[in-house]
Amino acid sequence: MSRSGLTKWIYVGLHIKRWLVLLLLGVAIMGLGFAYLLREFYLVYTFPEWTYYATLQFIPRWLRGMMFISVASALTLFAGWRLNRSLATSLVNPGDESNIVDLVYQRRTLSRGPKIVAIGGGTGLANLLRGLKKYSSNLTAVVTVADDGGSSGRLRRDRHIIPPGDIRNCIAALAEAEPLVTQLFQHRFAEHEGDDIGGHSFGNLFITAMADVTGSMELGIAETSRVLNVRGAIVPASLADVTLSARFRDGTTIHGESKIPDTGEPPVEVFIDPSDVMAHPAAVRAIREADFIVIGPGSLYTSILPNLLVPEIGRALVESAAHRVYISNVATQRGETDGYTAADHYGALRRHLKSDAVAQVVLANSNLPSDPFPEEWRSTPVTASGDADYGNARLVLLDIVDHERRYRHDVESLATAVMRLYYERDLRTQPAVDTAAAPSTPD
Repeated sequence: MSRSGLTKWIYVGLHIKRWLVLLLLGVAIMGLGFAYLLREFYLVYTFPEWTYYATLQFIPRWLRGMMFISVASALTLFAGWRLNRSLATSLVNPGDESNIVDLVYQRRTLSRGPKIVAIGGGTGLANLLRGLKKYSSNLTAVVTVADDGGSSGRLRRDRHIIPPGDIRNCIAALAEAEPLVTQLFQHRFAEHEGDDIGGHSFGNLFITAMADVTGSMELGIAETSRVLNVRGAIVPASLADVTLSARFRDGTTIHGESKIPDTGEPPVEVFIDPSDVMAHPAAVRAIREADFIVIGPGSLYTSILPNLLVPEIGRALVESAAHRVYISNVATQRGETDGYTAADHYGALRRHLKSDAVAQVVLANSNLPSDPFPEEWRSTPVTASGDADYGNARLVLLDIVDHERRYRHDVESLATAVMRLYYERDLRTQPAVDTAAAPSTPD
């Protein structure tokens, strides 16, 4: 066992030290009892001459005592190390090198983390959750149910259930299952002519099957999360059948989430039908009890806003006493946010919720590329000017982009930045531009 592993046994809050002390006290009292019995035995029985040498009586008593203590300490440490390895292997996976104190420390620490609610959908929300689960196990992901395309859309129409796609992404991100199981959950079957299963994700089918077995989609999500040992909770914004629609500058209205980006221009407004849809009670409760609320990242009009347009969720967010951060996308999305800046993204939220109290902080990427994106990406970097209108929120610029895939956030950097904003929330109270990481500008 390493030195760091040994010191972790005495960390505060593990609920281990008290039992270690009690265990050592019990062993010491037992040793004292054996000593009394041996002393009594020495007085009533005459031992053979060879025991004089076997028991090292030719060595001073104090030195013999130190030798016994040293041997006992070595045996105790070795036994503790082997026990630690054995328990860790049994509790986790064979071949896992984690030790039991690391597992206990992680669980205890994460269970005391802040209550975080993340609102969004798509890969953006999943990437955020993948990073945040290292800081707290008190996570709730509120996901959109307006998806009507791909595998989710087919299952929604055929099985009359809420679309499982975003739920699947979040479960895979928060799962503590073996990597192969997570990979299996995200596996998508290749499409072949006449093959009904083609194009479906295994995870979508699994959640759907679990919903059939348990009798409801709500229970199906809960049981799937339990099977994959999910750290946190995934809650749909609503259990109702919701249609997302968009209105454009020329007055055209398009119905269906998957059709909105096909127009090639950002909508003026999006709305849901029915407009008075009932929110999932767990989602509203999580928002009202949250310490920290993170909005985004994700597709602005088709992943984030469909959640906030559910009346109870939008109202709970605006009225929440929690610290709230909106994470701007690092790249525009064709047909949704072409030409948008960070202020434009956040302005759309303010406009739809009719409030300047959506968030206290707008987090945007500071590390802009010197060269334009490849043409096939059909995207541009999202810029963030400190002179733009962010309402009552302050702009924070940090390097949170994936340097290899610059159209996505870096998981580790984003989670670190978000948690830093939470723990520094009381240090700044006035709207301002935080230039903790100086932005670079394109040539």
